[in-house]
Amino acid sequence: MKIAFAADALSSFKIAKDSTYAMMVEAAARGHEIHAFSHADLMFDGVGVKAAVARVNLTGDTGAWYRAEAPVLQSLTAFDAVVERTDPPFNMQYIYATYLLQRAEAEGARVFNRPQAIRDHNEKLAITGFPQFIAPTLVTSETAPIRAFHQQHRDIILKPLDGMGGAGIFRVGSNGMNLGSIIETLTGDGTRTIMAQRYIPEIVHGDKRVLLIGGKVVPYCLARVPQAGEVRGNLAAGGTGIAMPLSDREREIAEALAPELYSRGLLLVGLDIIGDYLTEINVTSPTCFQEITQQTACKVASLFMDALEKAAKSAQSGQPV
Repeated sequence: MKIAFAADALSSFKIAKDSTYAMMVEAAARGHEIHAFSHADLMFDGVGVKAAVARVNLTGDTGAWYRAEAPVLQSLTAFDAVVERTDPPFNMQYIYATYLLQRAEAEGARVFNRPQAIRDHNEKLAITGFPQFIAPTLVTSETAPIRAFHQQHRDIILKPLDGMGGAGIFRVGSNGMNLGSIIETLTGDGTRTIMAQRYIPEIVHGDKRVLLIGGKVVPYCLARVPQAGEVRGNLAAGGTGIAMPLSDREREIAEALAPELYSRGLLLVGLDIIGDYLTEINVTSPTCFQEITQQTACKVASLFMDALEKAAKSAQSGQPV
């Protein structure tokens, strides 16, 4: 297959832990052609959607790990699969890219995850579609409801709806210290909608990343355990990643969501689960492939490539993905 990855600059990859890199290595091992472009390389020229796409060859080195050929402006229909792997923030530029990729789909391109599905599933708000699995949650831009939520639950988490890696997340305990200032900062004095959730004390045991691939549940998760003095388990915020088998509750949540999210056009999903509760549904560029593979016998990139090959073949034959 010819696979084009829509990703951030390859030079920015930290290949020791990057999941997109793991996908590329697995694809190359299977004899697939690897290509790459960024959202900035997309364009509509009055006829169709094209991108300046570069053929990528892996070197096997840990330093200069790739060689990229000169980009060629071409239709995305030239590829057997286009894999969306651009990191958030999910801002307007990201949204514009999903519109262009959706237009490319209409021309015959096969894009995974599907652009509309990415757009329809804000990684924070998507959990509201599964209320049976979430902790007490409030979404608003208004100060009074947030203060009332804090009064009820006493220990809460406040976070923006467009962040990643734990950025902008605050915990407010029973004393309410700095609650007003945090609300003003996150909401921009009532102009931005945010999320409040009851604090889940099981975070000390890790924010679990559970992967769904092709509508199936990966049997191991990565517990991202916060460093001392932190409430954020995100690896980008200094958390430690520990791979482990899924608990019964994690499997219950994952198995309930996996077929439903796959039917919506989401080939790869990263659920975040703390204790008994679903806290996020990650659909832009879910990670943790390498950490799980390095600590268990589960080859996550291989599972992903199996699912991608199957989905691309189905899409090519006109079957639903």
